Amino acid sequence: MLTTNPFDDDKLREECGIFGIWGAEGASSFVALGLHALQHRGQEAAGIVSFDGTNYHAHRAMGHVAGNFDRDDIIRKLSGKVAVGHVRYSTTGETALRNVQPLFADLAEGGFAVAHNGNLSNAMTLRAALIRRGSIFQSTSDTEVIIHLVATSSYSTPLDRLTDALSQVEGAYSLLCLTPEGLVACRDPLGIRPLVMGKLGEATIFASETVALDVIGASYLRDVEPGELIIVNEAGVRSFRPFAPARARPCIFEHVYFSRPDSIIEGTSVYEVRKNIGAELSRESPVEADLVVPVPDSGVPAAIGFSQESGIPFELGIIRSHYVGRTFIQPSQEVRHLGVKLKHNANRMLIEGKRVVLVDDSIVRGTTSVKIVQLMRDAGAREVHMRIASPPTKYSCFYGVDTPERSKLLASQMNVDEMARYINADSLAFISIDGLYRALGDHRDATAPQRCDACFTGDYPTTLTDCDKDGKLKPLSLVASR
Repeated sequence: MLTTNPFDDDKLREECGIFGIWGAEGASSFVALGLHALQHRGQEAAGIVSFDGTNYHAHRAMGHVAGNFDRDDIIRKLSGKVAVGHVRYSTTGETALRNVQPLFADLAEGGFAVAHNGNLSNAMTLRAALIRRGSIFQSTSDTEVIIHLVATSSYSTPLDRLTDALSQVEGAYSLLCLTPEGLVACRDPLGIRPLVMGKLGEATIFASETVALDVIGASYLRDVEPGELIIVNEAGVRSFRPFAPARARPCIFEHVYFSRPDSIIEGTSVYEVRKNIGAELSRESPVEADLVVPVPDSGVPAAIGFSQESGIPFELGIIRSHYVGRTFIQPSQEVRHLGVKLKHNANRMLIEGKRVVLVDDSIVRGTTSVKIVQLMRDAGAREVHMRIASPPTKYSCFYGVDTPERSKLLASQMNVDEMARYINADSLAFISIDGLYRALGDHRDATAPQRCDACFTGDYPTTLTDCDKDGKLKPLSLVASR
């Protein structure tokens, strides 16, 4: 299976991406294209569910969209003018076909399919209560909790049952649901995970990022607002706000890493924001050097901004192979070391004898940084300085991001000087949390932050019901067996 994270997946990973369309002939073909554009948000599995007005059709598979949804026979089976799709990494629940979304169930009032981006921070507690009441779960995904809450709701219409279900959950969700009433899109009251709305002819589209609209030639209409529920059917498009108003806290890491640089978030270019972050980083932590070198590919926009602000030339000092996935299991340390160069290689003629500033988006476990710094030293760099386009990642995320346990986050175990020694850099600096907000054209309100920045600050915007006192998720198997 291929991955976009070449160094041992030492990156924070978005859980998934979702795409849905109402009112287009061959809806599943558009969904497959949209999922291609969202592939960076989930590379373990993909799925599509369509509805032809009478029957629901589904196909789910492990691996990439390409190879699973580029076959005519599969797309033909997914008939209908409405469809939803999902690409997945696993956070809650193991990597297995039974967890691949969209999930589907036959409920009393008809079929119900759901694609979910995010994570519910009370899913295990709700699951235990549902099991005690007789619910039988088929997956270990937190998303299935939503289906059971809908199924057991005392309300009569699918829309009311969904609203009732969502009123019981905590955490982050952007959802696309196929119901007998139509295609429903909704976003949690804090708007932690993104969701945008677009138009293609008479068809209405929802996607995790605007880039998925671009790839099918659709126009961007607006973001789905935090706490908003939109239903699209033959009667048109209707918007509801069934939840109590709350101050929005969209995920700040979408700007730093998760979203593609050619996407637009809240009316702002992701690419321009990342350049602004690099420029702010240069002002906060200047260094005398000969070259600014991005860690490919995610460090490129910030490195451009750092170079433009500092006046230090930008150069591609590291060349990445785009044809390498997870390295095969190597039998010896010597061969494992060669696997590093299979993925990234230093541009020696450029690097040798130079003072280099490496710019990356984040440090998680630190394994990538250790290897990248050593790559520069092996290529003859005179000095290696590391600059990181986000604050230190000290806390785990419980809102749909695959974060290691806090004990495995380098910044939670070491201060910046210790981290610099650990990765063998001559200097190391991170952008400050205030600097990150400035790059977004904002000023952080420490008493009520405008965004979810919990991975940097520990200021979680919701109750973490499923976590113990050490911030660890309770084991699902223990909860389920009570």
